[in-house]
Amino acid sequence: MTAEEQTHRAQPTLMVFPFPVPGDQVRLAYSEIHKAINGTEEYKKALGNHALLPRPWEPATCLQPELRNDLWEWLDDVVIWLNREYTWDLAGLIPSCWPLHPHLVHEIAVLADQRRRAGLAMTSDALEEWHRYALPMFTDRMRNRLRTHCDDEHKNWPNRPRYNEHLGEASTQQRENAFANDIGALHVYLHANEQPGPVFRPRLAEVDKNTGEILDGPLGAQPRTRTEKGPRI
Repeated sequence: MTAEEQTHRAQPTLMVFPFPVPGDQVRLAYSEIHKAINGTEEYKKALGNHALLPRPWEPATCLQPELRNDLWEWLDDVVIWLNREYTWDLAGLIPSCWPLHPHLVHEIAVLADQRRRAGLAMTSDALEEWHRYALPMFTDRMRNRLRTHCDDEHKNWPNRPRYNEHLGEASTQQRENAFANDIGALHVYLHANEQPGPVFRPRLAEVDKNTGEILDGPLGAQPRTRTEKGPRI
């Protein structure tokens, strides 16, 4: 037995580690979202516009510096946890440069949120769904997008020249011309297919001054008389 193996046996470690707990600011954000859904009417009103509440699974909505910092620290802990608990082969490892990949930032935030929710459930159903679908599909998408670009170290964005070309003056003008052409064609299309609407004329009828009964027929038509069995012409 090597010295390393002896040291490892002398210092037992947990078989599995618990899912990382987010910091105070992230927990507060989750608490406000929960109360926006389940809280009292007074509390819901006090939260203001619910559409503006920060959502940790959508990092771009977290605009307070303290919250943003807590979120990044939590997501980094989640990545370390995922790499230890769920990754055996190098191909499934989330690279250490994940903050430099916006697509990974977006996906890791959602993955962490769904794992947090699954862990809070009273049954294992949600966690089974996370194991079966969320995590493997995330790993597959990460492999397809990163390929081997960052296996050893972070590589510059291969798509940057094409992206810059997209923002260039010529490409921008080409798109704006296409948009304007479509709007112009839409006006022509709507005008050519314009259908005249139905003409509604007031329906006049006579009223029996003695009984108040509306005589069923246009003004000037022969009034109908009624019997006990119903109308009769």
